[in-house]
Amino acid sequence: MTKLGIAINLDRCTGCHACAMACKMQNNVPSGMQWNRVLTEGSDIVDGAVGEFPNLSRTYRPVACQHCENSACLKVCPVGATYKDEEGRVLIDYNKCIGCRICMAACPYNARVFNWNEPVRNPDFNYGDSRVPVRPKGVAEKCTLCKERTTDGELPMCVLCCPSKARTYGDLDDGNSDVSKKIRENGATQLLAELGTKPQLYYFG
Repeated sequence: MTKLGIAINLDRCTGCHACAMACKMQNNVPSGMQWNRVLTEGSDIVDGAVGEFPNLSRTYRPVACQHCENSACLKVCPVGATYKDEEGRVLIDYNKCIGCRICMAACPYNARVFNWNEPVRNPDFNYGDSRVPVRPKGVAEKCTLCKERTTDGELPMCVLCCPSKARTYGDLDDGNSDVSKKIRENGATQLLAELGTKPQLYYFG
């Protein structure tokens, strides 16, 4: 069984938001919503800074669904809409989702968004990969590790489009994969590891 994941080198992340925009375009994400966010650490605003002038610093942390091995969202979904596939991706069956948003409350990473209204897109048509299902009003949605691409052996779009090559993607169960080597050699850590969710996204640097 495969367990797909990503390791992110924070020293290489420049906060350019290319990963967030690439994700949005690939997955036809509506206006006002993001599956992939780039947070400025220590600040509650985008591209904020820490410290006092002139001694300022700014570091970034991209955050999306962590595709947890022990997923809290999966455990609480009352209709089985959230599930984990054979390649380790946490996914949502939009035909089963009843819009209760319990998964959103359970996720400690704030990694899901919700279609409260009919999705609005600018431009006013569906864009991105035609293989990606269009989500209707009233369902939760989130990063899928670009299921349509990765199932066909392609890289997730956030990995492909990162200009500083901060992201490494692959099979966490393969000790010889590039992502496993990055995690092992750099002592990569998981977000909120103490919660026992066992995220499949790792950070180092």
